[in-house]
Parts: sequence; C-alpha cells; structure tokens
Amino acid sequence: MSTYRSPFDRLRAKFDEAELECRQCGFHDESGGWQVTSSGDRVQYRFVCPSCDAVETREMRL
Repeated sequence: MSTYRSPFDRLRAKFDEAELECRQCGFHDESGGWQVTSSGDRVQYRFVCPSCDAVETREMRL
C-alpha cells in the first residue's frame, strides 16, 4: 500500500473499513465500497446498498 495516497483516498478507505452497513435495512456489505466523484469544489462519497438499493452520501466542500 502506497504512503502517497491523497487525503480523499484515505477518507474513502476509512469509510470502506467502518461504514459498510446500510442504515435502512442493516445489511453489512463485505465486498462493497464507497464510490467517489468530484465536481470542482465538491467531493462526494456514495454507498449504494446491494440489498435494498438505499443510497448513503457524504459530501465535502473544498
């Protein structure tokens, strides 16, 4: 694992380690992860539950 990852990659890794349980149905996704998109002044982290399709988002403004 590279020590030169961006702060956004490190935050996504933190979400992947700790926040893979759906708040809607309680399903714990062992193989999933958060998707990351950016649009200039915002970075959005998104998790879609494979069981119930609920969407969880976290957004950072730059």
